[in-house]
Amino acid sequence: MEILIFGKYILLIAVGFLAGFINTIAGGGTLLTMPMLIFMGLPPSVANGTNRVAILIQTALGVKGFQSKGVTTHPFSIYLGIAAFFGSLIGAQIAVDIKGETFNKILALIMVSVVLMMLFKPKIPLSEMIERTTGKYLYLSVIVFFFLGIYGGFINAGIGFIMLIVLPYINRLSLIKSNATKVAVVCIYTIAAVAMFAYHDKINWKYGLILAIGNASGAWISSRWSVKKGDDTIKKIVIAMICVLAVKLWFF
Repeated sequence: MEILIFGKYILLIAVGFLAGFINTIAGGGTLLTMPMLIFMGLPPSVANGTNRVAILIQTALGVKGFQSKGVTTHPFSIYLGIAAFFGSLIGAQIAVDIKGETFNKILALIMVSVVLMMLFKPKIPLSEMIERTTGKYLYLSVIVFFFLGIYGGFINAGIGFIMLIVLPYINRLSLIKSNATKVAVVCIYTIAAVAMFAYHDKINWKYGLILAIGNASGAWISSRWSVKKGDDTIKKIVIAMICVLAVKLWFF
């Protein structure tokens, strides 16, 4: 029996590592960890809350990983993170109170839309590739990220893909800087989500911390590796992940 339990923990860490890696470089890791937690016997709402413990630790390590390579968008990411923090409080409360049966198919449609936007978006002239992180573009991003925070607080799955569209379009950030910003924002608003789920006793702390070992390890390696590989590699991985996850959500 003890060997069986130990094996489950190792499997949880392994799934967490994969999720942390793809979460940091693209997104969608929650679609791996949530089923795993439910498989281990947690109710969906508790699995949702437990997963946030791992995401919090994963993103904190991811931020440090990007910073160790000199990639940061501070204080821009802080402003967006604060907006998403308040949105996340609303989203997490919704997650505690409501079960969305059509969530998977809606998310699948979002994933397909993201792929189409990435494949067919117009080329931006190099002369216009200037970061826009102040003024009206900052205010617009703050509003958008408040609503993204609501979604993130509710389920978090796939939100990384959406951020990787929003940040290059609105703020003209490279995919590398968009990734760094995404990780920082998710770290900030996940604090609110963890607090809300913990308040409603929807977290299994033992599973959450075991899962976090894998998530954090994957995030640290992914954050440093992605900086070395550059935007083209990131774009290919993001598109591949979106296609796979969209098919999984729609048909399975």
